[in-house]
Amino acid sequence: MAGCNPFAPALDDGDPFGNLFGDPTTVDGFFTNFRAAYELRDVSLYEPLLDSSFIFNWRDFDVQIDREWGFAQDLETTRRLFESTNLIRLEWNQIITQDALIPHVSERIIRSFNLTVTLEAGDVFRTDGNVNFLLVREDSLASWRLLKWRDESEL
Repeated sequence: MAGCNPFAPALDDGDPFGNLFGDPTTVDGFFTNFRAAYELRDVSLYEPLLDSSFIFNWRDFDVQIDREWGFAQDLETTRRLFESTNLIRLEWNQIITQDALIPHVSERIIRSFNLTVTLEAGDVFRTDGNVNFLLVREDSLASWRLLKWRDESEL
């Protein structure tokens, strides 16, 4: 152990955060960054993932109607979620459907997930389901952004 400093790892040990963030110009990178924003509970990481025309849509099973909100309301709701939790774990599972609507510019992806949220009070909520994402970007060199999110989980 002589000469080993665990608080200053050698440069050849690699980036300790290398697997935390992905390349935002790839679909996989988008999903990696989405998970990181949720698990770090950081709205400043979440906001750049959304298109300014973003729409979130879900089924309100209590009244059997679809509801939606836009960019500003989603950021505020997500900020409140992040602030009221101690821990969020998001696991992306298989991609069920992936269609290039406009090659390299628009993709519809349906993907399953598992989500665990631990509130500050200690309550733990687990859910799973599918997200139906419409990702867009200006060109093949730009970052993917989420334009439409339809929550297809059944609570």
